[in-house]
Amino acid sequence: MKNLFCITLAMIIWTGNAYTQSKTNDIPVKKLPSEVKVVLEQYIRTLTQSGSLDKCAENFVRIAGGTLVEDDGLRLRNTIKPFSLKKDFNNIKFYASPIQITRVNASPTQGTGYGESAVRGMVYKIWIGKKAGIAGMPAPISIIVPENHPSISSPKVVGIGSL
Repeated sequence: MKNLFCITLAMIIWTGNAYTQSKTNDIPVKKLPSEVKVVLEQYIRTLTQSGSLDKCAENFVRIAGGTLVEDDGLRLRNTIKPFSLKKDFNNIKFYASPIQITRVNASPTQGTGYGESAVRGMVYKIWIGKKAGIAGMPAPISIIVPENHPSISSPKVVGIGSL
């Protein structure tokens, strides 16, 4: 009984700490940089207006970065289209249009990606809300603002697949 109590107490403490830490770098939604919001809106348009997953992938590679693209940054990695992108492409219909940003977390990163496509900078994890009447939690999309990269200067989507 004592062990069960200790385990339960440890889980409560750990869960509370994880929740607190996850909110540490939150910023007000209105402080989301406009260039990041523009890329977020481009991603949502790509999902909703491409017509097919193939066309969506073709359009998405222009704003994708980090580990979502090959080292040269010109092609999506093999696993992105059939898994993460497909999930978002199929599920975007459950999210509010226009998008409703419910939360923003801004955290610096030392790097994401490989080779020429590796970038470091500030990552904005942006949660978008579901349509009215659709059950479920908001889902995050991550966008990085690159710092000191020789060829990548605009924000890139670096985290998808949660919609």
